[in-house]
Amino acid sequence: MDVVLIGQMAAIALLGAALYTIIGIAPGTDETAVLAPVTLVLVISGLEPILVLTFFIAAIVAKKLTDSIPVAVAGIPGGVMSAPMVEHAMVLKKYGKPDVSIRKMASGSVIGTIISVPLSLLLATALVPLADVIEQYSSQIFFFGAIFLALMTKNRWFAVLSIVPFAFVIQGLRNLYWELDIVPEDTTVFTSFFLGITIGPVILKLFELLNGRVRRNLPRYGTKTIEMRRTKAEKGFPNPFKILNKNETISSAVSSVLGVLTFFMSPVGMTIFLGEMITSRIKDPVKRAARAISSMDGLTNAAYLSGTLVPLIAIGYPLSPTALGPGHALFNAPPVYTYEHNLHHILSMNDFVMATVIGAVIAIGLTFFITIKYAQPICAFVFKYIPHEAMLGLFFGLVMMLAYMDAGVLNIAGVLVIGLVAGFMHRKGVNYGVQFMTLYAAPWLVGLIF
Repeated sequence: MDVVLIGQMAAIALLGAALYTIIGIAPGTDETAVLAPVTLVLVISGLEPILVLTFFIAAIVAKKLTDSIPVAVAGIPGGVMSAPMVEHAMVLKKYGKPDVSIRKMASGSVIGTIISVPLSLLLATALVPLADVIEQYSSQIFFFGAIFLALMTKNRWFAVLSIVPFAFVIQGLRNLYWELDIVPEDTTVFTSFFLGITIGPVILKLFELLNGRVRRNLPRYGTKTIEMRRTKAEKGFPNPFKILNKNETISSAVSSVLGVLTFFMSPVGMTIFLGEMITSRIKDPVKRAARAISSMDGLTNAAYLSGTLVPLIAIGYPLSPTALGPGHALFNAPPVYTYEHNLHHILSMNDFVMATVIGAVIAIGLTFFITIKYAQPICAFVFKYIPHEAMLGLFFGLVMMLAYMDAGVLNIAGVLVIGLVAGFMHRKGVNYGVQFMTLYAAPWLVGLIF
């Protein structure tokens, strides 16, 4: 590998980190919605495969570092993966510590990255001999993953029983589009359905507001006064191992390992499960929230990196929610990449290592510094100038636009249907993890019945 190529990798990693540092701060920027299109454009443009991968790694690390900010200051997920952390972040906000929340989450992300990069590469190497078997049973893995996550929820039997009907809704809409020639039969509408699930609770609430009686019964609030605790300015480059205490560091490290080993599971579902498991015995609300968000953010970062790297290196087939969502263009982006000819077939193991290390190191160096150094000013800016409603409206508009791009006007109605069903299921205790796994397994599951 020559010096010129390494310089190009460093430059594009810096570009990816800078771009997604800004995007991550904006609330409602779903990982799939903001990463998949850009990655696809880079692939189609003919950019060198190793540069595409470097950009993607830097982007995902930066995005996961900064999406803690809208969660901490406004209680709105920066993306799907940060949704499970909202409840714990709001506890810290209630006690006047949103900046502490940002620092804890960002530090957990750094630990997750540090642990997941080498562990993902090792796991991918170990799974290479099993690639054919794993690819053959990918849909079954998703289906049993949905059942496992459903059994981990409080309303477990409702969650389990909802899997098959929800799969029929998803696949029924796809078949409708094929029958009406809205999309070719070799095209599967995926991204907009994914995002419809993401904003399901929002869509359900918006439809409820059309009912006058519901609107009249909503609680009314006056102007809120928000107080923030003044903190000392960080000197030098922040150290995540000093920001987190010993127990938080250990929990983040263990969570990161778990995130890598369960790369094929829904990161959202595993994050929810882990957060409840780790904090169940901690009574102090501030300590419980700090431990939860640092551990959960470590798992999400690890799950995203391993969910991309392990299937890409070992199999060349998108056998994980991350690979099927944000990273799908790395596997399949006709006419440049197909399942028979993608990064798995083009890059060597040394290429994967170099692209991952350069992308991750540059993203941490830039984004972690900015996130920690300016956490409080960023909090204050968002509180003063960015309305909650504007954040939700931006995200909702983005989903509707992508729905139209996927399958035209009819798909906007289809995504609203998916959102209403998903929102109802979410309200009844069926978490995002179960719903996403059902989305991935729907074609196989419906085909099994018919």
